[in-house]
Amino acid sequence: MSSTKDYLEYILEQLSFSDDITYRSMMGEYIIYYRGKIIGGIYDDRFLVKPVTSAKEMMPNARMELPYGGAKGMLLVEDVENREFLKDLLEAMYDELPALKKRRK
Repeated sequence: MSSTKDYLEYILEQLSFSDDITYRSMMGEYIIYYRGKIIGGIYDDRFLVKPVTSAKEMMPNARMELPYGGAKGMLLVEDVENREFLKDLLEAMYDELPALKKRRK
């Protein structure tokens, strides 16, 4: 099952606190970037983020879910209505996320 464009637009609206939120479509799902780093994505109409320490601390009861078969688990963000929480979550996670690797040409 793919994610809907409506759910993507809803999450982007919830993350509109920053102009530094971008996304890329990939096989019917969406990778979400914050200030150029991959923060997580939208998979089967679920907002999942990378399980870095700060995200685990901010969401101690979050379920680990697989974005797709064979992938590493990610944390399910259930409180997507709370924009302040989402802002705090992404800002807390940012420093722990790896920089994107440059593509070879």
